[in-house]
Amino acid sequence: MDVASDSDTTEIVVQAGSQLGKTELLLNVIGFHVAHDPAPILVVQPTGHKGMAETFSKDRLAPMLRDTPCLKGKVKDPRSRDSGNTTLQKVFPGGRISMIGANSPSQLASRPIRIVLLDEVDRFPNSSGSEGDPIELARKRAATFWNRKIIMVSTPTNKDASVIEDRYLASDQRKFHAVCEHCDTPQVLAWKGVQWQKDKPETAGYVCHECGVVWDDAAKNRAVKNGFWKASAPFAGLAGFHISGLCSPWVSLEETVKDFLAAKKLPELLKVWTNTFLGETFEVQGDTVDESDIPGREAFDGDILPEEVVLITAGIDTQDDRLEIEFVGHGRDQQTWSLDYKVLYGDPSSPSVWGLLDAALRETWMHPKGLEMPVRCACIDSGGHHTNAVYTFCKPREGMRVFAIKGMGGEGKPQVGKPSKNNRQGVKLFPIGVDGIKELVYSRLKIRSPGPGYCSFPEGRGDEYFAQLTAEKMVTRFHKGYKRREWQQRRPRNEALDCRVYAIAALGILNVNVDSLANRFYRAPIKEDEPAKTPAPKKRIQRQQPGGFINSWR
Repeated sequence: MDVASDSDTTEIVVQAGSQLGKTELLLNVIGFHVAHDPAPILVVQPTGHKGMAETFSKDRLAPMLRDTPCLKGKVKDPRSRDSGNTTLQKVFPGGRISMIGANSPSQLASRPIRIVLLDEVDRFPNSSGSEGDPIELARKRAATFWNRKIIMVSTPTNKDASVIEDRYLASDQRKFHAVCEHCDTPQVLAWKGVQWQKDKPETAGYVCHECGVVWDDAAKNRAVKNGFWKASAPFAGLAGFHISGLCSPWVSLEETVKDFLAAKKLPELLKVWTNTFLGETFEVQGDTVDESDIPGREAFDGDILPEEVVLITAGIDTQDDRLEIEFVGHGRDQQTWSLDYKVLYGDPSSPSVWGLLDAALRETWMHPKGLEMPVRCACIDSGGHHTNAVYTFCKPREGMRVFAIKGMGGEGKPQVGKPSKNNRQGVKLFPIGVDGIKELVYSRLKIRSPGPGYCSFPEGRGDEYFAQLTAEKMVTRFHKGYKRREWQQRRPRNEALDCRVYAIAALGILNVNVDSLANRFYRAPIKEDEPAKTPAPKKRIQRQQPGGFINSWR
């Protein structure tokens, strides 16, 4: 806050993990200007109405304005007839607070603003509609004020694609230094300083890099309490701050180690932990996968359903002369098995090929435990030339969890967004963050040993399938001075990758804890007339109505 009120500082950047006070800083800045230095204030969140901006207003800003004595009464209740206030617009004597989404170009390009607050900028879209980069649009709002303040905070994402990291590296790069109570040495708390006995997180401590004394939680918290910020680069109006979760007094070292041990099982979990706890960018190990070196190729008999499978989803890609579908089996620890891959030839504008798809989705697998397993959710791409045909097929089958989807490119998009029925047929349409799911798929394809996240494929799966599965690569481009990562095709055909992405999205739509499902499944009694280890045919039965395994276990 001292820096936020410093006249020599025009811009502040905070790169930090989750729950470390980033949003609280923005609230304090708002409170200061409402009480002492009235000015027009703009708060930009990744999404606006019915999104993060509205949540910020209701859950964070409103309680502060209501419960803080010096602010109480300065902003009228929006329910008051003469208040002039709404959920996303607050007026106070001498100023106003506007809360918008980075996806709202008209709001970003309107009135001048002196105080610009940007929250979670690494989750901003690459462009605000067709207007360009939302960060630059917001910054230009403050250009006419000599005493402007631009404050940008965020949890980082991927290395070489993080906006907050780029801005932090352009700042004076302040880091928080804790002070050892034994040797008085200031030091930045780093993960390498956390040590514990193997398989005993309760023994975790932090080792002072100077004197070697091991701190327990109490000693670590005292070291943080006595700490200070220190810059490592010259100051030129841009103050940057970086802090990790190791400085938090609310998380013990034991909990931290447990979280790390759980996260390191899968690359995508380790990424989340690195971003949200350490407050550091995650460096993806390679942006491509070689189809000739995928671990797990031809790992199981495709005619027999693997016993580890407890849930089946499907992903369908639409082309002008065919439909392609992959059936994916899921087991505990996010392991997957490619059970089958079909190409259904026919014009999607005619009903015949959709009849073939309907029959395929009604097929069931017989599990070695004697349970009949249907496809529990299927996602069909609606973004091609046959959108209406996809809608027509999905509408009467939504009860069977057959859903239309639309892929949404760009980093920071949720894997599965909130469905919309804003279309002529009233079909439930799910937006899918395809970039994030592709990154997840590629990280799992690189896992070399059976275990968490491992991908298995049946014997006899052709080379063309693996060429399509690995047909894209991640590239870094510059957009208006900012780095953006995007997927680029290396080969003309990528249908197998798309189908796998949609099958993973189907699992996200189900929102089922597969590990818990597996635990209950393996406690189930075995049919008396069928031994546990007897192989069963992969699929033979057609189902007419939804039902089956998941419903019986909820």
